[in-house]
Amino acid sequence: MSTTTPSPTAPWAPLEPREVADLLAPSDARWWLSGGAALDRWVGEPIRARENIDVSTTLADLPALVAALPAGFSAWVTSGDGVMPLADAAEDDDLQPVLIWGDDAGAWVLRVNLEDGAPRVWVYRRDARLQLPWDRAVLDLDGIPTGAPEVQLLWKCFSVRPEDDADKDAVVPRLSDEARTWWEKAMLSIHPHSSWAIPVRTPMFPAKASWNRSKR
Repeated sequence: MSTTTPSPTAPWAPLEPREVADLLAPSDARWWLSGGAALDRWVGEPIRARENIDVSTTLADLPALVAALPAGFSAWVTSGDGVMPLADAAEDDDLQPVLIWGDDAGAWVLRVNLEDGAPRVWVYRRDARLQLPWDRAVLDLDGIPTGAPEVQLLWKCFSVRPEDDADKDAVVPRLSDEARTWWEKAMLSIHPHSSWAIPVRTPMFPAKASWNRSKR
């Protein structure tokens, strides 16, 4: 553990995907590259510049993942305007996300997002009705577990930023028919008010109240 408390605004020195895999290799926890890092790896090249790198794990797997971090790396969560050690967080604290600090780099090196899942299926945290077998939700790309691109785009469609459009434009044309159909149906069912849903709406899928929008 770092002997001083890092600043949440400290710089990032994101690890490369292979470095992440090496860092987490000693752990038996289920984890996978997620967010933009997963999309870049699936495409085979960087889509755009990224400030950080994300992995995901489940809440049940988080303790094992953190316990396996080698000396020089420590886990932190936000607390007010600062951060506190993950070990000091209460059971009911919001642990999203967990930030990994690297002493040698003097910077944040990895962000860990918490997702839901059961032994046999990945579960979408925003709507538990949406599930996928783990081997569909997480792909093995040259030995590095990587979130399936259609799943990463589903996460991004909830609150689209201008830079996310670049990710979508790079990934969607490369999706298989099965993956694209899954993404479109999931988006229309769960996040129908996403700006990305507009081009794929049909009379069969009109706009309707999304999962988190109150009916009036």
